[in-house]
Amino acid sequence: MKSFRNQIRHSALSLVIGLLAGFTVLVYWSFEAALNRYVDSRLVTLATTLGKLINDQPHLLQKSKQEINFDGTSDEEQRSLREASHSIQVLSPNGEIIWKGAAAIVRAPITDILLSQVQSGQIVHDTIHLVNANPVRRVSVPVPGQSEPQYIIQAETSLRFSQEALSSLFILLAGFSSITVAMAWLGSDWVARKALSSIKALSAAAENVTGPPFQKPLLLDPPYQEFSRLTNAFNAMLDRLQKIFEGQRHFVDHAAHEMQTPLTVLQANIEVTLQKARTVIEYREALLTNLEQVERLGTLTRSLLILSRFSDDRYAVQLVPLELEPLVQDLTSELMLLAQDQQILLTLESQPLPLVLGDRERLKQLFINLLDNAIRYTTPGGTVVVRMGLKEDYVAIAVEDTGVGIEPEHLPRLFDRFYRTDTSRVKNSGGTGLGLPIVKEIAEAHRGTVTVQSEIGKGSVFTLLLPPCKDLPQSSGVTI
Repeated sequence: MKSFRNQIRHSALSLVIGLLAGFTVLVYWSFEAALNRYVDSRLVTLATTLGKLINDQPHLLQKSKQEINFDGTSDEEQRSLREASHSIQVLSPNGEIIWKGAAAIVRAPITDILLSQVQSGQIVHDTIHLVNANPVRRVSVPVPGQSEPQYIIQAETSLRFSQEALSSLFILLAGFSSITVAMAWLGSDWVARKALSSIKALSAAAENVTGPPFQKPLLLDPPYQEFSRLTNAFNAMLDRLQKIFEGQRHFVDHAAHEMQTPLTVLQANIEVTLQKARTVIEYREALLTNLEQVERLGTLTRSLLILSRFSDDRYAVQLVPLELEPLVQDLTSELMLLAQDQQILLTLESQPLPLVLGDRERLKQLFINLLDNAIRYTTPGGTVVVRMGLKEDYVAIAVEDTGVGIEPEHLPRLFDRFYRTDTSRVKNSGGTGLGLPIVKEIAEAHRGTVTVQSEIGKGSVFTLLLPPCKDLPQSSGVTI
């Protein structure tokens, strides 16, 4: 597996090398072009000046064996022309040499294409490459006549100084680039070490996390915001792991405690029953007592199974467009007899509601838990009312009772697993402390919420809010 540190160094080095290569090529090309323009401009100036002189004094070309007399020009022009006269020659319009400087060297003639361009009045540049010598730059300038050029003046100069300047520039750029690459390699190593120090510390901390407790945070002072955020996220993850572990531990402890009681009762009843011979009636009473404990264990086991599936994110809720009003009406009718047996009036107040995305069986279980709690904790002669309506663009179902109520200090933890109040509300109720947590899990699985309001001696109101199903046909469905 590749090292991220080496990847950073190689990437940085590749970037620096690419930038330096582009910079070197650009500088070298620009300097070479500037040198060529400078040389060409000097040659053109020299040839143009000589052309003007010949136009003014045509008899100068008759002195083919002598040096041209530069009378009539300025002192500076005379000095420049005399110094450069050895690199100048004058050609006829067809390319034959008419005059050349005393030290001028006869070069290969220009090509026919270039000659035709000069004859048409253009200034032509060409480079002569010599064997074992520096190249020579040559310019051909036409001296205009009436219909065609009278003469063609060729001026040339060696590119030795230009080549030396370019060589010096190349050595300078190569040295600068080498030093920059070396510094980039060393600097990238320092940057990579500094940047990855926080990652290294986080890796070491993660390797040391073998199990709870996770309360000890990772204390780092990272130099960059991104690593500071990563450190905070790591510490937040440790906090979440600690809370999850504590929740699981409490869940297991409470589950074991809840199961221990009926198991102890079962064992005690069986042991007492087996100590001596019993009558049929006594055996029947013992079996009925044991059956109650078995039913309690079954209810607790089913509740634990549902909560464990929700906790493990393996609980599939089939969401389809659903009408809540018929579902709640059916449940109210089914529980009406139970409420009448306890001398409690159960009523339903409903109005037309939009469809919701819901799972019929799970919502049925939710309403059964709420209605069962309301009936169980309402004294004889009281009432339980189910109200259905809209609240802030949500479908709201409220279960209101006139029961004993809940103390304010218990409300924040009422939906915690196995949490029970210490008042007469739960005495002899036979509950497992898992009914309301299941209600909360089902509500959240439907993207809804459940809240409670209560007052001692006046009763409680549990309100379920579900988002309406919008712009979906009744036959569509979603699985989450």
